[in-house]
Amino acid sequence: MKVDGRCHCGKIAYTAVVDATEVQICHCLDCQTLTGSAFRVTVPAAPETFELIQGQPRIYYKIADSGSRRGHAFCPDCGAPIFRMPTDNNPNYSLRVGGLDQRADLPIPRRQIWTKRRSPWIDRIQEIPEISFQR
Repeated sequence: MKVDGRCHCGKIAYTAVVDATEVQICHCLDCQTLTGSAFRVTVPAAPETFELIQGQPRIYYKIADSGSRRGHAFCPDCGAPIFRMPTDNNPNYSLRVGGLDQRADLPIPRRQIWTKRRSPWIDRIQEIPEISFQR
């Protein structure tokens, strides 16, 4: 599936082809901290399909518990997370689904990882009252 993505302010933009069957949710502490949320939703894109078409992201490098060096790209202006760069143990880009124009077209995530780190209220989210804001 071809996708277009961008940061919040629009200064960084890219296109890629993703494997929509591989959308996943990560509950690890790094993803929680780096997103400022309870989890991160990602989809892989092979490097040969990824094209940065506007701007230049800033890269933050983190050494994972596994010892793998992970480059996290974000916009230096608005701070929006954009993607994780390919690593020695994963050759694909990991695109942040929230930045994709086609995010609503992706199927339900295929799996959740690092579930022992999942916030305990996630399983009960449907019990939380909803307020719908419309423009």
